[in-house]
Amino acid sequence: IRENDFLTFDAMRHAAQCVGRVLRGKTDYGLMVFADKRFQRADKRNKLPKWINDCLVETSSNLSTDMAVVVARKFLRSMAQPFEQNQLGVSLWTVEDIESRQRLEKRQVAGVDEPMDVDVAVR
Repeated sequence: IRENDFLTFDAMRHAAQCVGRVLRGKTDYGLMVFADKRFQRADKRNKLPKWINDCLVETSSNLSTDMAVVVARKFLRSMAQPFEQNQLGVSLWTVEDIESRQRLEKRQVAGVDEPMDVDVAVR
């Protein structure tokens, strides 16, 4: 194995561990900023676990500091809503609900600022 391949793998493993330390349970949420242009490269991102790669969206990549703060603020504001303890272990969203929410968030990041679809969250 080449030294560069090992170093890349090791760096991606450390990044994944950092994300994993933030998220421990269903009620946890967090924000991880991959502030290095190397994370834009597919050969680097592909070494991250699938669950992390699935959360990396193109509309949230290569942002200015100001725009990253806007995206982070929206995320934290939406996640900071109270969580009902009796909902632990219960999945409220279908795959279609999640895909719809992702499309809405992509439109919002792109500048088409629409209100959040609340009735998906109250099922």
